[in-house]
Amino acid sequence: MKPTNNKVPKSIGLIIDGNRRFSKRLMLKPHKGHEWGAKKIKKLFKWCKEYKIKEVTLYTFSIENFDRPKKEFNYLMNLFEKEFAALIKDKRFHKEKIKINFIGRLWMFPKKVQEKMEKLMKLTKNYKKGIVNFAMAYGGRAEIIDATKKIAEQVKQKKLDIDSINEEVFKHNLYLESEPDLIIRTSESRLSGFLLWQGAYAEIIFLPKVLWPEFSKKHFIACLNEYSSRERRFGK
Repeated sequence: MKPTNNKVPKSIGLIIDGNRRFSKRLMLKPHKGHEWGAKKIKKLFKWCKEYKIKEVTLYTFSIENFDRPKKEFNYLMNLFEKEFAALIKDKRFHKEKIKINFIGRLWMFPKKVQEKMEKLMKLTKNYKKGIVNFAMAYGGRAEIIDATKKIAEQVKQKKLDIDSINEEVFKHNLYLESEPDLIIRTSESRLSGFLLWQGAYAEIIFLPKVLWPEFSKKHFIACLNEYSSRERRFGK
């Protein structure tokens, strides 16, 4: 299966939602669905490589997710630690020169998870053939607030003139400077604060009837075809 033409996005963002509902559907403990979701991410990387999509940003864990029940939260932290440890040893990422970033308020995570994230970023920081961004402890409003604080501090220290603040300056102070061409959301029809600034002119596709573990290559190609059929006007 292939997209109907060669108009493929260079950068995509995905809000990977629906793991718990998928688990309940199988009559398993709700948090067990996250394992299925992690496996699906690995398949997604293969699809992106196949269709030469250079950058992927995954909404993996929001700031609001820290309020999950303690048992589920601990399960997720262990899963993150396990999956990131596996990525450190994954020869494919090093062979294919894939850079891995983590964006968000990373200090909110347990130390062991932070250490794995920091190691992955350090090991892959010079890779340029592809980029994977994991949005962790992320919120679009939090990102804008944190960028504003950084700019205010620069003005305070007289490193930045207030009259020189523009969109370009603001962009450089965000967690993520790049902008997705396409955002895909499974299980719901809202952005939930994902890439509020960067996604201003992204094409958006909602798949409210598809839970993330159910997201297939067929769904992926359908999204690429939908993207290719749209005329991107960028407000013009």
